[in-house]
Amino acid sequence: MIRDVIRDMPIDDRPREKLIERGPENLSTSELLAILIGSGTPGVNALQLARHLLRFGVERLARQHVDRLAAVKGIGPAKAARIAASFELARRRRARKKEEFQLAAFAKKLVAKYGQRKQERMGAAILDGAHQIADVREIFAGTVNYTHVSTREIIEFAATNNAFALVLYHNHPSGRTTPSFEDVAFTKKANEALKLCDIELVDHIIVGGKTYTSMRCEQYF
Repeated sequence: MIRDVIRDMPIDDRPREKLIERGPENLSTSELLAILIGSGTPGVNALQLARHLLRFGVERLARQHVDRLAAVKGIGPAKAARIAASFELARRRRARKKEEFQLAAFAKKLVAKYGQRKQERMGAAILDGAHQIADVREIFAGTVNYTHVSTREIIEFAATNNAFALVLYHNHPSGRTTPSFEDVAFTKKANEALKLCDIELVDHIIVGGKTYTSMRCEQYF
């Protein structure tokens, strides 16, 4: 039987290498947890252990007492302590005030980060029920031609991150921020799909050079 171990994965798919290459914001919750776990047990790798711990959701895991975590086969006291410590750090960080989504301020940050990028990137700001920014994550890096990014992925991304609303964004390396036909078609399709899940698409921002276009403000959807 072929053993499913992380070292047999392509390097780009290994959680630790993926984090170093792409940044922690582009890893799934199970991949981040797998890095904390570090190693698995015979026949069960760290990623599988992470998925097992997350089977009831990250919030329930965060509330688990360290002794109960340590009792899980393959975890033990040292790994349980690392997991508990990471959740406590996250709790302390959340104590700071959330930032409300404001188009001009948010777009300014996007322009600074992505305006001169030569590779296309697509991401999203995850908003809570009060339209405060809970997180900002990249979804895709490469050529955003919408054959690689589907509305299903956007819905899964929003649902996985418990989003009440999303602000999509991507950059145009050409520097021109006028939405293409594909940009408009994809945005309309994503908007309708998210509505079915009671998730609001607040905007889709296109960044290029030193400027941006708000597809919502320009009434493209």
